[in-house]
Amino acid sequence: MPRDEGAPKRPVLRLENLGKRYRSDRAPLFEGLQLTLAAGEYLAIMGESGVGKSTLLNVLAGLEAPSAGRIWLDGEELGPLSDDARTLQRRRCVGFVFQAFHVLPYLTVAQNVALPLELLEVGAAERALRTADMLRAVGLEAAANSFARELSGGEVQRVAIARALVHRPRLVLADEPTGNLDPRTAGQILALLRDQIKANAGAGILITHSRVAAETADRILILDAAGLSPLSRVS
Repeated sequence: MPRDEGAPKRPVLRLENLGKRYRSDRAPLFEGLQLTLAAGEYLAIMGESGVGKSTLLNVLAGLEAPSAGRIWLDGEELGPLSDDARTLQRRRCVGFVFQAFHVLPYLTVAQNVALPLELLEVGAAERALRTADMLRAVGLEAAANSFARELSGGEVQRVAIARALVHRPRLVLADEPTGNLDPRTAGQILALLRDQIKANAGAGILITHSRVAAETADRILILDAAGLSPLSRVS
């Protein structure tokens, strides 16, 4: 169900002077990033290979620590949190859609989608209801008991999207989610991803090399050595 529109408004994500480098004797992948992402906003980030787009998503999700700067996710600063608290915050607030799917082959479609709810210790009845609702939303209710090897690439990606959204995360991070799909299927997946983010009143960041994919977002930013900037700066 959509979130209560009467709830207090606060940014889903805020970055302050965010930077990442792996070695002190080398240039940073990125630095000085400033960003505020509101509920309901869907953002695309483009950039050349090697500028750190995927690394940025890992940092935003708390999978990697930044080298500089601060991150607030759903009003809570990630930096001061313990590893366990950061993991819990990620499970609760973040949905990740990977280019490589990462759908577990030994689980059914329904079991894959329900996994985030299990990790959050949602009760069995509620878990079954929300999983069924999510599978309906992505058009996979008939495949609930199928395994990944029995699905097409587009169907597997729908499973990945359903799994990323089933716990109604505040922030959805999608890393080249259509890179291995044909144009027709890619268009369907992008529309589904956008519609589901909006329906759950969350926010989303899409990493992509495709201008066509990026134009499904509300706004487009370019990541380069100078930081994040609107697409018009390089057009």
